Amino acid sequence: MGIHGLLLDLDRTLVDVQSFTDYEAAVADLEARFGELPGSDIPETYWRPATLRAMEVLVAWAGDPRWQEASDLIEAHELAAVEVSTPMPGVERFVTTIAGIPTMVVTLMGPTAARAALDRHGIDLPVVGRRVDLRPKPSPDQLLAAAELLGVDASSCTMVGDSSWDHGAATAAGCRFVGVGSTDFGPGVTVVDDLAAALDALG
Repeated sequence: MGIHGLLLDLDRTLVDVQSFTDYEAAVADLEARFGELPGSDIPETYWRPATLRAMEVLVAWAGDPRWQEASDLIEAHELAAVEVSTPMPGVERFVTTIAGIPTMVVTLMGPTAARAALDRHGIDLPVVGRRVDLRPKPSPDQLLAAAELLGVDASSCTMVGDSSWDHGAATAAGCRFVGVGSTDFGPGVTVVDDLAAALDALG
């Protein structure tokens, strides 16, 4: 594969944690702690409304002193879902095949939950989870930080993800993008059914 760097979304790209995360309860926790929650101009996506709402708060509060506490409240529910999370089809072969390519997982999940999900399913890859000093996807910050950690330019990386938020972040960072397993993308985007087909798309 002629790829200098590979950036991979985690949730529903490598492992499905989202389907088992009680984001409804997470939003309720946020409302109980902070009252009325902020809105933000965010991309449409296929996620459940509560999932989208939780992530919207983190986008809206990027750089705000409340961000870390909000993230921690959400991450408690993500961590609870890790034990029942499931690997996406073909992930083992995919990870084995990309061995040798500088690779980083870039995820909207909290860093502790993300590491736990990868470890549970035997995926030994470094990860950039959401954190207070990086605007979350769909901003490019996480991808740019991941590329820097890999020692490659973001424009020479390919991002593999399942949502319009991944695509938006990749576009903003100047990365090539391959969409997996959803119809969440507009025209002109390379979209494949699963990780096995993603290997072919990566060339």
